[in-house]
Amino acid sequence: RNHISFFTEKTCIKLGYGRTKIGMPPVKVLLNGCGRIGRLAFRVAWAHPDVFQFVHLNDITAVESVAYLLKYDSVHGTWGPDVSVDGNNTIVIKDGDRVDRIPYTSSKTIEGIAVAEGTTVEMVYECTGVFLTRAKIAPYFSHICAKKVVVSAPVKDTPPVLNIVVGCNEEKYDPAIDHIVTAASCTTNCLAPVVKVIHENLGIERGCITTIHNLTNTQTIVDAPNAKKADLRRARSGLVNLAPTSTGSATAIALIFPELKGKLNGLAVRVPLTNASITDCVFDVRRATSEPEVNQLLKEASETYLKGILGFDEVPKVSTDYVNDPRSSIVDAACTQVIDGTMVKIYAWYDNEYGYSCRMVDLAKYVAARM
Repeated sequence: RNHISFFTEKTCIKLGYGRTKIGMPPVKVLLNGCGRIGRLAFRVAWAHPDVFQFVHLNDITAVESVAYLLKYDSVHGTWGPDVSVDGNNTIVIKDGDRVDRIPYTSSKTIEGIAVAEGTTVEMVYECTGVFLTRAKIAPYFSHICAKKVVVSAPVKDTPPVLNIVVGCNEEKYDPAIDHIVTAASCTTNCLAPVVKVIHENLGIERGCITTIHNLTNTQTIVDAPNAKKADLRRARSGLVNLAPTSTGSATAIALIFPELKGKLNGLAVRVPLTNASITDCVFDVRRATSEPEVNQLLKEASETYLKGILGFDEVPKVSTDYVNDPRSSIVDAACTQVIDGTMVKIYAWYDNEYGYSCRMVDLAKYVAARM
């Protein structure tokens, strides 16, 4: 697959994704954090030079490692452009006649990021997973002089930073006050489109979700002490175990749909796979329904107002088939169940890395179009 947003041009025009910037220079971006999401978001955004220009990269590792991992990925495949490093801590990316030279630093702190003199940073992709409060994010504004920060994880603060799940609540964004926005989490992005369809058409009374989620770098390869002391199961090998753990995705739905506060909860089960997860959604709804009606509602949404975000699949597939799928959530139609009229069960697949990265970049486009 090409590493581009799944949005069609028609959808982009409707939602205002970058098309209003025709004739304007691209937004200058600093990427901090070149991990799983940071590198994929870079691949996706790099394909839109009319909207984004990367002017600086930062991570805590060596520049050679970042360049190598940008090019080669064990899950998502080899990236098309040539990627190399010159002698001045600069990552060079070549694709035909296009050549981008992007300065790189290796700093653990925002204050330590040495952006070249004369370089303007308008937007930051915050993908470290470390700077997750307003206070920790503040140096992007005071030191880097950025205008906007888009965060690839939920920001833990009170009052909450605006969580945006593209396709569900981006209209809440106010460029005059929302200088920090978060793309929420991968599982919240999977769950929210399903919740939107079911809640707006059937009314959700309460619900519980379980995400069957592939392993991440918060787990260990072999049994070893883990930084998350409250979750001892993460100290066990991620390669050979199913491990129940927490997820904030269900409760975070209340940040997208406030009327559902306290009505949804859930858990995760980490499984020894490298990519593509599935969320088991169970809802009690207000009025009686049927499996054909539920599937028809989801199918119609996937073909209209949630096209490119919500998928609807009637072909029986497995997790590997959804690796590199750019949509946020893909309903497995054959697994939909309705019990006693008002209990609804839905399975939704998602590439928790690539799909989420596409939505983060779509959010960044939405913000960029309003700068």
